Amino acid sequence: MLDDLKEQVCAGNLALAEAGLVAWTGGNLSARDEDREMIVIKPSGVLYSAMTPKDMVVVSYDGHVVEGDHGPSSDTQSHLGIYAGRADVQSVVHTHSRYATAFAAVGREIPCCLTAIADEFGGPVPCGGYASIGGDQIGKEVIAKIGRSPAILMQQHGVFTIGPSISKALQAAVMVEDVAHTVAVAMGLGEVTSLPQEEIEANFDRYSNRYGTMSASHGVTA
Repeated sequence: MLDDLKEQVCAGNLALAEAGLVAWTGGNLSARDEDREMIVIKPSGVLYSAMTPKDMVVVSYDGHVVEGDHGPSSDTQSHLGIYAGRADVQSVVHTHSRYATAFAAVGREIPCCLTAIADEFGGPVPCGGYASIGGDQIGKEVIAKIGRSPAILMQQHGVFTIGPSISKALQAAVMVEDVAHTVAVAMGLGEVTSLPQEEIEANFDRYSNRYGTMSASHGVTA
């Protein structure tokens, strides 16, 4: 069942390991199949080095395992809650990537002090409140606090990212760790200053609507 999606989800999870965003068996990525009202998610407790598409677990929207030789990730209910609250989300990633999770450990958002943050996240990367693992609390907090950002930090827990595709959810996970690292270093050098709101909006609009497109007048990539 859902063999193609299993392959994509497995590849996405392996990409998390390759990018250094997860350790041992931590972290997870899922994607949904809207037609069948199911998600495919990483299994619980399986090493990335041993993971194959056959290990991926199919779970119905109501949380029942439909297919899989392993139990689903302990964060499955969090993923399901995010999908339930955001029809535009097709993939969810959860990591404990080092620098972003350091901000989560102290309950602190990542300030929008760089154009790269304005581009990718449309403002500060928010930090949601602490929520218990295993139930629907995390999903509800993500939906309530994430806003237009594709990433959110969860206090004393880690990072969740979302996207309209696996690749976009992965991109957000990579980028949030990258900017968290830079900002953490900057804070050690001195005070960081957030961009003015008008500059945040201008950069987010450019990146969202024109970045990577060809300019008709100049024939160059924007």
